[in-house]
Amino acid sequence: MAYEKIGGLAFLIGVAIAVIAGFASAPITEAAAETAGYITLAVVVLGLVVGLINIGSDNTTGFLIATIAVVLIGTANLTVIPVIGTFLNNMVLNVTAFVAPAGLVVALKAVYQYAFAPSGIQILRPKKAEKK
Repeated sequence: MAYEKIGGLAFLIGVAIAVIAGFASAPITEAAAETAGYITLAVVVLGLVVGLINIGSDNTTGFLIATIAVVLIGTANLTVIPVIGTFLNNMVLNVTAFVAPAGLVVALKAVYQYAFAPSGIQILRPKKAEKK
């Protein structure tokens, strides 16, 4: 199985777990809190896999902008919505827990690329004098 297929499968599974776990969230009991911790761990690991495998240098900017949007949406207080607010809030928090690690990996890959690429950003490096 190619890396692209593994990354695509990790993305689909991560989103599915995040959405289903959000809608299946139960009142907080000790067992439910432990299960929620494992679900969060699973989506974080899948997010890391997606960030490492799926997102190439040509998709970096768009993915990081989308990551910022998802993280900002995660700060919304959806619990005030009657009946389904708690479920929506848990779903968005799970999606955020899935996307944020992927965004971190992609951002670190971009920083590494800019820091060590020979044609990287020329902000702190002086330009070489051209020969005439």
